[in-house]
Amino acid sequence: MNRNNTALVVIDIVNSTCHEKCETPEYGITFNKIREMVPRLAKFVDDYRDGFNKNIYFVNLTPWTKEYLPQNIQNLYENPDVEYYGGDSFEEEFYVVQPQETDTIITKNTYDAFSVPEFEKSLRAKGIQNLVICGVFTDGCVLSTIINGFSRGFDFIILKDIVETTDSPVRQELQTALLEYTLPMQYGKVMTGDELLEGQK
Repeated sequence: MNRNNTALVVIDIVNSTCHEKCETPEYGITFNKIREMVPRLAKFVDDYRDGFNKNIYFVNLTPWTKEYLPQNIQNLYENPDVEYYGGDSFEEEFYVVQPQETDTIITKNTYDAFSVPEFEKSLRAKGIQNLVICGVFTDGCVLSTIINGFSRGFDFIILKDIVETTDSPVRQELQTALLEYTLPMQYGKVMTGDELLEGQK
């Protein structure tokens, strides 16, 4: 890992996954822990950009509505217990952290950033082998991106203090299991953002 072959990937820090206006408590979906994490993430992005390199990718979403989503998600959402269509464009605006001109934005319509062919093409063109991952949801889009990217031959560092999921106790327990066992055993190194930056001095 060095400055030239490494990129930071910030996954889904948008209103629909962070903002209190986009919570759906009736489905047990609230984002308090995510909002507590975002200031740490914002500081890390600034420190990474200033002290390590400017290879930064921000992953966001199309509107999470039926006309944008692939057929398999539409099929899944036929079950009313898991249906989760979104609403207006406010939901997909970036939350707190804003990309800069030197950053690359990848817009996906499913869970996995590698579903967008331009993402891998850009990484390969820049000679990127190592991906530093932060964002939400640890047990959703973060995990999906890591699994697909690992299968494509990329190496991963997962920043355990700046990934997060919803406040649901079940999802919090799953996140803990992923960070303590599954991810370090199968997909990459797990550390804090500070540990990563300290190790590159």
